[in-house]
Amino acid sequence: MTRHGDMDTGWRGSREGWLDAARAALIEGGVDAVKIQPLAKRLKLSRTSFYWFFKDRDALLAALCEDWEAGTTAPLLAATQAYAATDTEAMLNVIACFLSGAFDAGLEYALRAWALSDDQIAETLRAADDQRLAALREMLAAHGHGPDEADARARAVYLVQIGYISMRTEETLEIRLSRIAHYVEIFTGRSATAEELARCEAQLYQAQDAHAEGGPSRPPNDGDDTA
Repeated sequence: MTRHGDMDTGWRGSREGWLDAARAALIEGGVDAVKIQPLAKRLKLSRTSFYWFFKDRDALLAALCEDWEAGTTAPLLAATQAYAATDTEAMLNVIACFLSGAFDAGLEYALRAWALSDDQIAETLRAADDQRLAALREMLAAHGHGPDEADARARAVYLVQIGYISMRTEETLEIRLSRIAHYVEIFTGRSATAEELARCEAQLYQAQDAHAEGGPSRPPNDGDDTA
């Protein structure tokens, strides 16, 4: 949590506070908004305080990339590897990752926008896309889908999701839930059971309640959904 106070008191904030401010600036205004002086003003800290935690702006941008990976790729990979007795349950784990806010759609959108003007970031993004698609293919293959089918279905899941993020679609949880069963059938070729759908719905409402109470540090972003 960022501490506010007089810039001359000697308080320097924290690495987390500077990174949180940089993440917010990136999401709100793009990479050009991530500059030391505006961040210092935002945090009500001195500019020199920044250098206690980061060597320079490049170091901060590198930390933002690490933060993006931790808030997007890592939870998606975990969802593909979570326990599931069926491929429909496995797909619900993936969908829940996106709908619950575990996957930081706002940061994903911001990084994709950044990649349009930075070849190195674009390459980082391509590597993440490949890793995520591979994880989805492996998940589907583990539940009996052949290589070509697993690849096509993985691409359907992932490219639809990236489309939702890119379009910044805004939908209520109720609307999202009304589509989940259909998406599962499209993505796996099979229908989820009533019990699987009920567990997923309960998980999503629990996540929504946690966010409403100020729980997890990464709030869900409107328009971050597959369903």
